[in-house]
Amino acid sequence: MLSYVVQRILIMIPTLIAISVITFIIIQLPPGDYLSTYIAELQSQGENVDSTKIEALRAQYGLDRPMIEQYSLWALGMLQGDFGFSFEYQLPVSEVVGDRLFLTLVLNFATIIFIWVVAFPIGIYSATHQYSWGDYGLTFIGFIGLATPNFLLALVLLYLANVWFGTSIGGLMDPAYIGQPWSTEKVLSVLEHLWVPVVVIGTSGTAGMIRRLRANMLDELQKQYFITAKAKGLHPLKALIKYPLRASLNPFIADIGNMLPQVVSGSAIVSMVLSLPTTGPMLISALQSQDMYLAGSFLIFLALLTVVGMFLSDIALAWLDPRIRLGGGAQK
Repeated sequence: MLSYVVQRILIMIPTLIAISVITFIIIQLPPGDYLSTYIAELQSQGENVDSTKIEALRAQYGLDRPMIEQYSLWALGMLQGDFGFSFEYQLPVSEVVGDRLFLTLVLNFATIIFIWVVAFPIGIYSATHQYSWGDYGLTFIGFIGLATPNFLLALVLLYLANVWFGTSIGGLMDPAYIGQPWSTEKVLSVLEHLWVPVVVIGTSGTAGMIRRLRANMLDELQKQYFITAKAKGLHPLKALIKYPLRASLNPFIADIGNMLPQVVSGSAIVSMVLSLPTTGPMLISALQSQDMYLAGSFLIFLALLTVVGMFLSDIALAWLDPRIRLGGGAQK
């Protein structure tokens, strides 16, 4: 098992390096840079632009250097905890991100927990009660969750939360706590506002997870080992948990790696609709203004979540299924 973990870690390192190179190249592909966008914005407002000052700023920010040199400085800085300088905010990226990164992690992990807690029992129920009214009803709700756009669901839930519970519309906390140090009241305010974006972002993921778990369970319930276990007198619930459910968990756990980036990317538009202080709106703004270090740091964070998610799912699968960690061979 230890050798398997080391092998997966060694694969992660070149993967992250390759992703960082591709990310930096993609950010640099659009013509111009941040200063070009800034100049165009000033000219559209009828303001004069001093070319000498622009060239001085381009040299100050290192935008006149070759792409390879810019990437090298950025990558070496990240290894030392320096994610670069945000041109738009005139601050280091680490200071710009601040609480946004923490709130993004809280929102995303709460969404993942919501997906698992809701999808797991519903998927099992739908598989064990196939073609029942409950199965049809939950399937119908799942299809609605897959078909409803997140932004539309966000607007509906915002209205209902305000009318039924008196929750302030938008944001992850009451306006009085914005910019204030963390306290018990601020945490409670975040928890009060958190359920709306969690339900909105997690709806489609929950619906998809229910369908996959149901399909896997139905395949396993028809196999001979489960039928034999019941025929020998094993309690149906114990037989269900010990055999079909355990075999159906492989795809469920394998989805961890795919779920993390989907949740993060799906929360960007929802964050703009709900005015959430997360990384999503800031990432979109950074891409529009070509603030390359800020945008690159967000994209690397997303890639890191993907790679770490795949690593965790691989380790969990290896622990759950010996065939994976033994490479399909027999252990001697």
